[in-house]
Amino acid sequence: MTQRPRVEWAPEMLRYDFGRGHPMAPDRLALTIDLAAELGLLEHVDLVAAEIADDELLATVHEPAYVAAVRRAADEGVRDEARGLGTADDPLFPSMHEASARVVQGTVDAALAVWRGQRTHAVNITGGMHHAMPGAASGFCVYNDVAVAIRAMLAEGAERVAYVDVDAHHGDGVQAVFWDDPRVLTVSMHESGRSLFPGSGHPDETGGAGAPGSAVNLPLPAGVGDAGWLRAFDAVVPAVVRAFRPQVLVTQHGCDTHGLDPLSNLRVSVDAQVLVARRLDELAHELTDGRWVAVGGGGYAIIDVVPRAWARLLAVAAHRDVAPGTTVPQAWRERVAQQYGREGPDRMSDVAEPTFRAWRSGFDPSDDVDRAIRATRSLSFPHLGLDVDHD
Repeated sequence: MTQRPRVEWAPEMLRYDFGRGHPMAPDRLALTIDLAAELGLLEHVDLVAAEIADDELLATVHEPAYVAAVRRAADEGVRDEARGLGTADDPLFPSMHEASARVVQGTVDAALAVWRGQRTHAVNITGGMHHAMPGAASGFCVYNDVAVAIRAMLAEGAERVAYVDVDAHHGDGVQAVFWDDPRVLTVSMHESGRSLFPGSGHPDETGGAGAPGSAVNLPLPAGVGDAGWLRAFDAVVPAVVRAFRPQVLVTQHGCDTHGLDPLSNLRVSVDAQVLVARRLDELAHELTDGRWVAVGGGGYAIIDVVPRAWARLLAVAAHRDVAPGTTVPQAWRERVAQQYGREGPDRMSDVAEPTFRAWRSGFDPSDDVDRAIRATRSLSFPHLGLDVDHD
């Protein structure tokens, strides 16, 4: 297997565009690729343009009537609010079906390249549409590319796929698709549904009757920063993924956990996000012979956060180092100033090195984050044969 990662990208990906003023601005993707190019990262990856997924592939997850409704929405402007089409979150746009289906094909191609042994790592920053349900759009997500990609690997013989979602929002759509499937472990670390959309992802959501323990949810209180976020990851994610023994690791890297993001209440730095990406890469090399598929997701600070976070995700996938003190290339900053009339960030990092207390340091019952961690461990660990008090 080659170590040079496959990256799904072509300008056509920018057609996933809900229109002026919508938080899911395609500019965030173009700015990411431009920044990665200026940093020299694209010299270490292979960019591949995806085609448009056909209806047969979409139907492995999505109801045919829903796919037809998306086509009508795109071609005829027919709203279908019962299916989430034409809402404030998911307004109609002319290329809705084709653009969404292209995202799906990109993630499927990435996943199959990894599963078939053609690549160890593959990335689709345009993917991560984790809220889309089999019969409805939700939360800026039309088709669930992650779920379709996992189904494609299962169809080719995968028996254990682990999905880890570190977006600020609960990965509800992926969880729903695989709720009763013991072959898929879904792990979501997110801001609590008590304060953030979609309102789900509570610790007692641990999988359906046919797959107890197949869902692990770690909801965190609003306001959590690097120390708590990293402590939570350390306390839950490596242990449950190791216990599941996956053959391939799929991860969603929504960077809306950042303190500058307008749509969440977390306070995580780019550097902590990158540290988690590195830990997931290490888990893939430890457990799956390096088979790692990474996708984007949320992220709405389109200049200050998303390009830095996802350019550095590409660096992690390519095993290239972007040192914390690295200056943002001047050419990129000048383009930002010209296009947006404002300064962009001048450094690729927010902090020198994020720090946290490992979970083995002990449980603090007076700490909100520790109580959240403890709730998840208490409800999920026994299903996976893990000791609640130890890893």
